[in-house]
Amino acid sequence: MYRAPRPGGQAGAAAAVRLAAARLRTAQRPRPRLTGLGIGLLTTAVTVAAAGLDALLFDGPGVFFGLVFVAVSATAAVYVRPYDLVAAPVAAPIAFAVAIALTADSGGGGLAGHLLGVFTGLALMTGWLYAGTVLAAAIVAVRALRLPSRRPRSPRNSAARQGRSRR
Repeated sequence: MYRAPRPGGQAGAAAAVRLAAARLRTAQRPRPRLTGLGIGLLTTAVTVAAAGLDALLFDGPGVFFGLVFVAVSATAAVYVRPYDLVAAPVAAPIAFAVAIALTADSGGGGLAGHLLGVFTGLALMTGWLYAGTVLAAAIVAVRALRLPSRRPRSPRNSAARQGRSRR
């Protein structure tokens, strides 16, 4: 006599895993829509806003700024259109440098103090810079590998064997 598996047993767990896997396969992926310029502007605006908020709340860019930078770098790499894939890893360090330059602590030393604050900020936050840039480059590399290698062939150049023409 056949018994239906109980929901709490191993069969129930396996069914749940199969259902989750089926949902992941059918889930719609985000469609990349942003151009290279759009990615640059988005990354810079969000990074500068996070650095400004972090400077207001915690007296200089810190962990909050780093986490937002890594998140926006990954988001930019996911939403850039395939033609502009290179823009995401390039825009990330530029946005990081702009945010540090705008929120660096000058210490009351004028231009020299501000430059010293920029270089110190860049030196102390290098881990976040590398993490965001490498993550964006890795996402872009995976997306580039998934692109078709070339355009589809025309029917004239198809793989079908063609005979010799009659004279």
